[in-house]
Amino acid sequence: MSELHHHRHDGSHLGVHAAPGGLAVSAGGYTLQAAPTTFEPGREVEFGVRILGPNGGAVTDLDEQHEAPMHLIIVRRNLTHYQHLHPSSNADGTWTTPLTLPEPGAYRAFADFAMGGAPLTLGVDLTAPGYYAPGPLPAPISVVRTKEGYEVELVVGTPAIGSETPLSFHVSHKGREVVDLEPYLGALGHLVALREGDLAYLHVHPTDGAGSQIVFSAVFPSIGRYRLFLQFAHERQIHTAAFTVEVPPG
Repeated sequence: MSELHHHRHDGSHLGVHAAPGGLAVSAGGYTLQAAPTTFEPGREVEFGVRILGPNGGAVTDLDEQHEAPMHLIIVRRNLTHYQHLHPSSNADGTWTTPLTLPEPGAYRAFADFAMGGAPLTLGVDLTAPGYYAPGPLPAPISVVRTKEGYEVELVVGTPAIGSETPLSFHVSHKGREVVDLEPYLGALGHLVALREGDLAYLHVHPTDGAGSQIVFSAVFPSIGRYRLFLQFAHERQIHTAAFTVEVPPG
């Protein structure tokens, strides 16, 4: 599979495949079909995707991974907007979910799924017509604040191309550590990393964690800047914190 995932036997992603995922609409004989691909900014519509197999028919027997058979990641190409959705399946093999693209711009939709124990991520471009001025990717900082007021600190090991890099997140709220994080998708946290430029997709899950700490291990495939989207659950709500990580030469 054309994929860079981190997998272990309990379903977490640790093992390394050869290439990043999400760069193509077709890979390994499977094709992502999506409709619509053009959206009116700010208007909710029913968005649907189908996974077509080598014979052209819709694939319906997806594995359940991380408590859902299909994960849809929607991100604006300048990496300033992020959604993680779990669509519902229909009898014809279409997976549907309400979707709003909030502002004009170019977006990327990633379908993250698995079949027969083999993970695969396919991607397709979406467009919300209208004027927009793309801005620069935020600079790397160690602490970010979510819109709900949670503070998340990221401690990064020394990034090295092709080697596992530890990523340790610490969550606090109003000056106190959040020691009662709730399970989200079968783990303490969920992390997606996207490479600036082509949006190469890395999907990782925790290797460790307790109290206010969630620890991941990521393998960065090249030099460059990556945008990390961490999601965690607390007080029955899902919270998102976004970070920029730079992988230097050498």
